[in-house]
Amino acid sequence: MEFTSDSVMTKLQAFTDKLRELRNQNGISAREMSLSLGQNVNYINLIENGKRKPSLDMFLYICEYLKVSPEYFFSQSENQKPKLPSKSDKILNELSKEQKALLTKFILSLK
Repeated sequence: MEFTSDSVMTKLQAFTDKLRELRNQNGISAREMSLSLGQNVNYINLIENGKRKPSLDMFLYICEYLKVSPEYFFSQSENQKPKLPSKSDKILNELSKEQKALLTKFILSLK
């Protein structure tokens, strides 16, 4: 198999495009993600703008943070778009059983 700079650049562009798209779809700022990964506030912006390439370790941390497999960034399929939990999902997951029961009762009373 022959490697060309064009094929590598195409894959890097696909990675940065999907990174930005996935991050934006889930309402995560580049600054927030950078800091969550323990990096400089501009780290994700630098990657998305092609000015920096993540190490293999950091690439795997990015995948874990976004809850996607490494293959997601290089697949051709648009049907694989993952969805991170919304802020509402996060709040609901933090409720106690009693709070969830009360919330369910309230929602059902709205019918």
